[in-house]
Order: sequence, then C-alpha cells, then structure tokens
Amino acid sequence: MTTVNVFAPAKINLALHVTGQRDDGYHLLDSLVTFASVGDELEIKPGNALSLTVEGPEGAGVPADMDNLALRAAALAQQDGAGLRLEKYLPPASGIGGGSADAAAAWRGMVCLDESRREALATAPLDILEQYLGELAGLGADVPMCLACKPMRARGIGDQLEVVSLPALHAVLVNPRLPVSTPSVFKALSSKINPSMPDCIPAFADAAELIDWLGGMRNDLEPAALAVQPAIADVLDVLAVQEGCGLARMSGSGATCFGLFDTEASAKDAARELCDAHPDWWVAECTLRDQFDAALPKIS
Repeated sequence: MTTVNVFAPAKINLALHVTGQRDDGYHLLDSLVTFASVGDELEIKPGNALSLTVEGPEGAGVPADMDNLALRAAALAQQDGAGLRLEKYLPPASGIGGGSADAAAAWRGMVCLDESRREALATAPLDILEQYLGELAGLGADVPMCLACKPMRARGIGDQLEVVSLPALHAVLVNPRLPVSTPSVFKALSSKINPSMPDCIPAFADAAELIDWLGGMRNDLEPAALAVQPAIADVLDVLAVQEGCGLARMSGSGATCFGLFDTEASAKDAARELCDAHPDWWVAECTLRDQFDAALPKIS
C-alpha cells in the first residue's frame, strides 16, 4: 500500500506591516515570510473514506472533522478515500501558520495519491502548485503561501505572493501557551494604515545583514497583541537578552515570538536556557530558510 509522508513547516512572519483595510473588512498586509525546520508531520494512506486522526504532543483539542483545514484541503485535492494521520508538534492557533501549513501539506500529499498528478508534482512542482493557488485560497490567505514553503513577500490580503531569496537564519521560537484571539488583535490595532516595506527587498549578503535590515521593519500586530495578552512582552524581553540574539519579534498575530541569533550554537544555548527557566513554555530551536525540498511528499 502506498504511504505518503509530508512535512508541514511552521510559517514565520519576519515582518508584518498592516497597510490598510478594504471595504469588506479584510486587512491589507505587506509581510516577509519564511519557513522553519520545525513543523507538523502528516501521513496519508489510500482508504475507502476520507478520515483524519490527530496525534502528537500538541494534538489535544485539535479537531479531526471538517473543521480541520487539513481534511478540507484533502477533500479539495481529490474525492477518493484516504486516511490522514496528523502528528502535531506546533501549538495550534499560535501565529505560525500551523493549521494552514497542515492544509497545504495535506493537499501536496493527496496529489501524490493521484498517479496522473504525481509525476507532474515530481517533475514540475512549482508549476502544479501555482496552478491550484486560487482553489486553496478559499481555505484562508495563509494556505497558498504555505504550499511551496519558500521565503516570500505577501501583499494584499495575502493573495499577492512573490518568492524572494533570503539567507538562512538561526532562530528560537517561543510560545507562552496563552490564548490570543486574532480578531481581538486586529480590533485592538491603533492604526490600520501604516507604511509598507520598501518597494524592493534587498539582496542580503548574509544573515547578519538581513537581521540588521529587519530591525527597521515591524510587526504592526505586536503592540495590539501585547494589549490583548501582556505575557507576550515577557517572552520578547527574555528572548532579547539572550546572548547572540540580534532581533526578538512576534510572528503573525501571536503569541509565538522568535529570536534571531548570530550562530547555531547561540540559538541552541538560548533554547536550552529558556526550556530550563520556563518549562511551561513551548520552545523550539530551528533554522528559518527555504523548506521547499523538505516539504515535498515522500512516497514509500
């Protein structure tokens, strides 16, 4: 029996500028996104009906019915039966695109069960992924950008995607395991019309140059999230004082924050220290980079 394994990497907003709001209520964004070497894992096998089981250390409370984006994405990919098993390692609803990443991974995996599209995914993966961006956008603005798992600039309501080249970054992700409501964060925004990023993203010589440039960018949702959940400030403060940390910032609408470090060793040391000092927090050391190859389905 064919088994497909798919990696669903965390999505990190290195910068997130809120530049306006449409008449229909959708916010306009200008965001620089990259992907992490940590994420969820999905196993898919052919079956008589479409089903989902959720396991893993972060699986508690995650729905296994059509409220789960992964199952809805699988249904979009094909109508034949399949059994999906989702191993959750990313905290749900934490600002790092876990549900959207799972949905994109489910779609990629289901395509591999279809022999007519499996070869296309293997030989021209970007072409077939781009072909279905519009279809997947109905599941949420983050799902299309999680499809290829490449660093990109996302504008509009997240529907205007441009792949960019970024150096790899050593990072520590931290979530205080406290709830943050995305609608509440957007409601708490003091200004919904803010400057965008520069028209052109520079070509960065190395990680240090990228970190320095990011220091001049923003996450416009961060102040609002701090008002909704003040504990996020504690995470940012602790990250910022770790040795080798060049930038501490919140991802998405929170509550996950990231620290960018000068070396892998300093990131690992910081992660160990944070785990020891805050055992109730979710902490993950990782690399932020193009995860396209890692996220392609593996067939056995």
